[in-house]
Amino acid sequence: MANSGAAQGAGKHALAFIFVTIVIDSMGLGIILPVLPKLIATLIHGGMDDAARYGAWLAFSYAGMQFLFSPLLGNLSDRFGRRPILILSLLGIGVDYAIMGLAPTIGWLFLGRVLSGFAGASYTTASAYIADVAPPEKRAQSFGMVGAAFGIGFVVGPALGGLIGEYGVRLPFFAASAFGFLNALYGFVVLKESLAKEHRRKFELWRANPLGALIALKRYPIILPLCAVLVLMRIAHDANPVVFSYYTMEKFAWGPQQVGWSLMVVGIVVAIAYSTLPRLVPKIGERAAVYLGLSGGAISFAGYALSTQGWMIYAFMLPFGLMAIAMPAINALLSKVVGPKSQGELQGALASLGGLTSVVSPLFLGNLFAYTSDRHHGAFYFPGAAFMASAICLVLAMALFAIIRPVARAAS
Repeated sequence: MANSGAAQGAGKHALAFIFVTIVIDSMGLGIILPVLPKLIATLIHGGMDDAARYGAWLAFSYAGMQFLFSPLLGNLSDRFGRRPILILSLLGIGVDYAIMGLAPTIGWLFLGRVLSGFAGASYTTASAYIADVAPPEKRAQSFGMVGAAFGIGFVVGPALGGLIGEYGVRLPFFAASAFGFLNALYGFVVLKESLAKEHRRKFELWRANPLGALIALKRYPIILPLCAVLVLMRIAHDANPVVFSYYTMEKFAWGPQQVGWSLMVVGIVVAIAYSTLPRLVPKIGERAAVYLGLSGGAISFAGYALSTQGWMIYAFMLPFGLMAIAMPAINALLSKVVGPKSQGELQGALASLGGLTSVVSPLFLGNLFAYTSDRHHGAFYFPGAAFMASAICLVLAMALFAIIRPVARAAS
């Protein structure tokens, strides 16, 4: 149940603030993607291959901090309340993007990215706030609002970053910083505490262990093959945020504005796909939905890798949208395997698994791009290798899914 005392004071203004917070979080991530490669290249005095190598470690730092600190911030909000954690996180976002915009060396850029990952872990606290204030019958709708907010931010962010980036590669960082500070001020004025003092608990460090949920997967050995399919999917999916900007700049000589507009189109395709395609799952079944989504993603990534003209990238964005049907289908299969009493534990474990995958995939995909786009020291020149590797991951996922057919049938 929602906390009746404090939650009653947190109304539409508070939910609007949470919506804006998630939009700004995803905008902050998207707004820097079109300009980050050039800023890195400027700071290291290197080419796009070297920039991608540093970019992979920057992405690793960001994802690693989110993986480690999401449980910590969530538990701190259980002890001290949601409001102070959310506002401090937004202030942190404002500070760290300012640091990145002013960064005189690559080390300062890493510092800003580490702080971004820590402050960006506020997603957990925002979700807890929604659980506090939304009545049980409206929680699904309210959590859906979070997904919509993330989609809006990732559509607007890259386009805005590309547009502003034409006037200077550091300007989008200052814009992201300003958004963070303004949202913190907005929250300070309108946000009321949602967690009543009588519902708070003592902080216990063991509860903030990010690996604890992963260990829980050992209780369900039957779902481990399906989890492996999910991991391969997530690795492939990370190719867009990890290497897309570097790849299009290297192969097609795109500038920040072209990268920004293209990422905006990707965001629109994904948003439309996620709002429509999952409705097909009950009609065609989970197994068919998984094959459809994986094959669409494989076609898209292979097409990216082999494109010879920039316009081809836009054509191959459409099959990428089919991946939106695979993830809900696999989650549905997994939820059918475990009992109703274990659903929360399962979803927590899957969230941790996704976070851990997001830590590993930048190092794999980013360094693969760096090696295969190095004209001087690489064994061969093929900038699309990271996207081709993503396509192969999805083909392997389809093969594994076919092998574990008995498990999938048992779930169905």
